[in-house]
Amino acid sequence: MSACGLFVRKKLFLPVLFVLITGLIFTGCGKTASTEKAQTEGMQSVSSQDKIPVYTVADPTGDWGYPTPYSHYQRGPGYVRMSFIFDTLVWKDEKGYIPALAKKWEYIEGENAYYFELNEKAKWHDGQKFTARDVAFTFDYTREHPYNWVDTTKIARVEIIDDYKVKVYLKEKYAPFLNNVAGTLPILPEHIWKQVEKPEEFQGPEAVIGTGPFKLADYNKEQGTYLYEANRDYYLGSPRVEKLKFVKVSNEMAAAALERGEVNFAQIPPDLKDEVVSKGFSVIKIKYDWALKLLFNHRKEPFSAREFRQALAYAIDREQLVKTTKRGYALAGKPGLLSPDSEWYNPNVNKYDYNPEKVKELLSGLGYELKNGYFVKNGQELTVELLISPDYERDGQFIKQQLEKVGIKVNLKSLEAKTLDSMVQDWKFDMALSGHGGLRGDAEILNKVTIGKGVTSIRYTGSKILTGLLKEQVATMNPDQRKAKVEKIQELYAEEMPGLTLYYPDWYYGHDGKIRLFNTKKGIGFGVPLPLNKWAFVRR
Repeated sequence: MSACGLFVRKKLFLPVLFVLITGLIFTGCGKTASTEKAQTEGMQSVSSQDKIPVYTVADPTGDWGYPTPYSHYQRGPGYVRMSFIFDTLVWKDEKGYIPALAKKWEYIEGENAYYFELNEKAKWHDGQKFTARDVAFTFDYTREHPYNWVDTTKIARVEIIDDYKVKVYLKEKYAPFLNNVAGTLPILPEHIWKQVEKPEEFQGPEAVIGTGPFKLADYNKEQGTYLYEANRDYYLGSPRVEKLKFVKVSNEMAAAALERGEVNFAQIPPDLKDEVVSKGFSVIKIKYDWALKLLFNHRKEPFSAREFRQALAYAIDREQLVKTTKRGYALAGKPGLLSPDSEWYNPNVNKYDYNPEKVKELLSGLGYELKNGYFVKNGQELTVELLISPDYERDGQFIKQQLEKVGIKVNLKSLEAKTLDSMVQDWKFDMALSGHGGLRGDAEILNKVTIGKGVTSIRYTGSKILTGLLKEQVATMNPDQRKAKVEKIQELYAEEMPGLTLYYPDWYYGHDGKIRLFNTKKGIGFGVPLPLNKWAFVRR
């Protein structure tokens, strides 16, 4: 047992009998709800041949934090680790929303409230029943102790109708509620968390009691490994996988580990995808849902000037960047941030095609002049620092060459990824290379990564018009009107240039086909672009 919270839970094996639940999903306007049929599996018995004793996932980073809502590292893989243990009210598969702790739901427009009927079969891992009290408690608790992934301050109150019915009232219209709150917020057990005053410090066996399909059996921070055991009493059916393991394997070694049978799933280099397929493995290509960005510290000069940020955008040939550093396995970034794979994408924004002459024009307008090949102002040579992590060394070198080619001197500083995130969060940087997913999810991703407070946000409020539109779009319930606002937001984002989207990488994952993995519609939770949806490990 390690000092960082490693523990092992042993449990008795229960008889393998279950039914999977078929539910009705209610959405709609006004008092009358429209009905969607959930794509869940029908009732069936399970034979021992259906079970997979161990399924191993390779991950190049390894440790993503202790898998509770408050202790997991605040990026996508950390959320996914936690999601195997804690369930949300609704979930998603490759087609859309499916029941989870809520088996039915309805939006009541006149009350600006969501009504949920809960699953009576759900239990916490310690055997206690899940009820509406846990739902109400979670909303109250996360308002008092903010959870970075979900903003519950938009909730006015939660009314408990009975043990398995609740109504969630919103303070104002909020279009992304189903995806970004009901489908992302992990529900906590009141009987455990009501005593917890410092949730970030709460770790150990009790902290990982959820209602999800898996229980945490072992976590090793130093080795970056996780071991989960199936929750055989899972209310949506006993998982197909008895034990789920996450192990640290570099991307360079992942394909070989897959071929040797050491892992069942691994990210593979794009140039090896055909070879992996030829050896009988399945390959999933991720949609363009993740972007690498060049972040600017807009709180300090010269980055506080919009024209300076625009000049940097014109100075970097993104098409050539993709060819040079990604060998063509990426799509050049769009200045409006969202990728063409997003249903919200606006192609009509300023493209910032590579233009060294435009760089000179913009910097000259800011008082810079070229001397001996570099820009100078007030007798000082223009020198900037660029923070990079080891994974983006080649990208950093390319950007340095591009900027120095037009007259901007660059000092590269390589840091471990989590240290880089911390430096950016504390505003201790000039420029930094950082990325995030969620670009195909709800359009609120624009709010999260522009004016949000999380580790992936550029926290830019320099344009009152942009900030205002971001707040308006999430309160716009009419889809067409909302789309028009989101398109305008992308135009303003490109104009303000708080960060330059460099590219959307081609990501490929190889697996042995034992589990039918898939790309989740709009991503896991509010938009994580990983094909490790827990539902794939449960359904048949």
